[in-house]
Amino acid sequence: MLPREVISTGALILRPPSREDLPAIVRASSDDETARFLYRLPIPYTLDDAAGYLAMAQRRWAEGGAEFTIVDAGSGQYLGAVGLRSPDERGALSIGYRVAEWARGKGVATAATRAASEWAFDKGARRIELHAEVENMPSLRVAYAAGYVQEGIARERTRTRDGRAADFVAFARLAADSGEPAEQYLPLLDGGELSDGVVRLAQLAPRDVGDFLAMVGEESVSRWMIGPVPTADVVERRCRYAGYWWLSGQRAELAIRDAATDAFAGHIQLVQVTPSLGQAMVGYSLRPSFRGRGFMTRAVRLLVDWAFANTALHRIVAGTDVANDASQRVLQRVGFTRESLQRELFPRPDGTRGDDVEWLLLRPRLS
Repeated sequence: MLPREVISTGALILRPPSREDLPAIVRASSDDETARFLYRLPIPYTLDDAAGYLAMAQRRWAEGGAEFTIVDAGSGQYLGAVGLRSPDERGALSIGYRVAEWARGKGVATAATRAASEWAFDKGARRIELHAEVENMPSLRVAYAAGYVQEGIARERTRTRDGRAADFVAFARLAADSGEPAEQYLPLLDGGELSDGVVRLAQLAPRDVGDFLAMVGEESVSRWMIGPVPTADVVERRCRYAGYWWLSGQRAELAIRDAATDAFAGHIQLVQVTPSLGQAMVGYSLRPSFRGRGFMTRAVRLLVDWAFANTALHRIVAGTDVANDASQRVLQRVGFTRESLQRELFPRPDGTRGDDVEWLLLRPRLS
């Protein structure tokens, strides 16, 4: 027998699941996005699977956890589920959620996660943990918005449906935490991209791995890189982590694409983001076949204009090897000014060290 616990947020009702929910649970468990991130979910998902879920919910309640169906307070429509696993040996609970395809993008998961967390704290919980795959942007947004604090990365925590090892971001909330949403220092791009009609900047993604590797394999690119040429594993991780890095405010990693053909032309990034100083560093690389067409100047201008319009950044800096004339011309055309010289900073492939010319662009002053 399931308990009669009910939580109301005004717009949502959280209640224990019932047999009447089974058809909706089947529909909500049968779309591609759910299958992508809930690796152990059976495909196809059947009524028997939903009945098994109901039995699991009963066990969870009996063992000191909780499992709630999320429904619309007005219509009673099924929207998803949120659950709390029973306390581990340290007394910590863990929370998980899923939202039906027809209810996504409406804040349902955030509101339900916050409500279930507050309910658990009222019942005496001390700590609730949450894990979200590093590529699961919707789940990461829920964690930050529901007041959870990032504590680290659980490397290769599980394997995906296709057998790939997946990293997870580890979050937690304590009963003493404020529960306020995390401030997003680097807001996500409207529409997912920036474009001036000639070049298009889009968040680096796994589809870019091959092109990125080809780019850094070019001697005219690698000669200006700091450190060894990245391996395929390093590049793949970079592409898979790009969304998480952006959402957590650590860095912005973008592919530069030809707006006319969608071809991968290069890479641009904002790194060393330091909110206390209002400063970040821009870096970039361009494939040889796209040089001489103004692509990099356009890309840098797009990114710095977006940064000053949408973030609190006051200073954007860049460092170039003193011999890298092409990179320096890009910065000059965008409006950067030469600020300083750091002698023998950059190690070069031939064993020598190059001087670093430092460049600066300040936030435009309002007239």
